[in-house]
Amino acid sequence: MAFATPFSRATIWFAGCLGFLAGINPGLASAPTAETEFAAYAKRNFQEAQAHYRKAPREATAAWQFGRACFDLVGFATNQTERASLAEQGIAACRAALARDSNSAPAHYYLGINLGQLAQTKGLSALGLVDQMEGEITRARGLDEHFDYAGPDRILGLLYRDAPVIVSVGSRTRAREHLRRAVELAPQYPDNRLNLIEAYMKWGERTGAYRELQTLEAAWPAARTNFVGEAWASSWADWEPRLKKLKKKAEESTKPVGSPREKP
Repeated sequence: MAFATPFSRATIWFAGCLGFLAGINPGLASAPTAETEFAAYAKRNFQEAQAHYRKAPREATAAWQFGRACFDLVGFATNQTERASLAEQGIAACRAALARDSNSAPAHYYLGINLGQLAQTKGLSALGLVDQMEGEITRARGLDEHFDYAGPDRILGLLYRDAPVIVSVGSRTRAREHLRRAVELAPQYPDNRLNLIEAYMKWGERTGAYRELQTLEAAWPAARTNFVGEAWASSWADWEPRLKKLKKKAEESTKPVGSPREKP
């Protein structure tokens, strides 16, 4: 994680602990041409949402939709300054939406995840932003746990799974609860089960990982039919390599260990 100003060793250490936030909106490991196309699509959506918001600044829906567009584009930011600027615009828009509708689940949700993106650009001050993020996503969950294919539980699960336990909110128990709940609420959404399988792999729970992997593979063709079009292209560019990686891990872990005396 790069910073524009000098920072202390403590800040470097804490910033490293914030790497989990990148998982909420990861950069794509796709070919440069494809990534450019995904970024162009996100930028068009951003510009359209921004234009709508400027025409209707008092409309809560227009505000949180612009907040969503900021989040979608921040994954393609090329530096910390750009990332912070987009996150701050999204935060401001979502807060404006909440000033008009305090019970808007989408506004709380996108406020929370934009706070998470802003936290990636900070040093020691990021801890407070992570706490705010947790609060906003929890509020969104209470208002509409189905929003964005069980998005609140998905985000909370990732937060608790990957955040440090000592200096932040990390908790395997809470991660398990929310990741499982996301799968229960929206089993058709590939990202939910991918996250759960990755958690099981991380925790060394192979039985659970294999069970969920088999279920995911069985549901994959239907997902390919349901989540189609340009809007989903970048998601598939993320999901496909993750599934491939998980299948490879599963295969490697089930291979019998050869005898030391066996010849190659």
